[in-house]
Amino acid sequence: MRRYLKYTKNFYFLFTLFFVIWMVFIDSNDIFTQFKLRSKVKELEKQKAFYLERKEKIKADREELMSNYELLEKFARERYLMKRKTEDLYVVVEE
Repeated sequence: MRRYLKYTKNFYFLFTLFFVIWMVFIDSNDIFTQFKLRSKVKELEKQKAFYLERKEKIKADREELMSNYELLEKFARERYLMKRKTEDLYVVVEE
């Protein structure tokens, strides 16, 4: 018991103990915050992978549209309700 009391009176031991407690629990970059930030980074990396895959799919669709005139015309008619000058366009809305 005396051996342990001897260490608790040492300035360097007390300072080191205080420093460790400060860095682990009190500091703005404590362990809990680091875990939260690490989980957020993993989530953002998953989102990044999802959006990169989606970007590649959109690029492939765009290339296909630009290379095929009939497909481009079909896309314009369905998506943007475009028509030729001699045509009439009717939009049917289902309830």
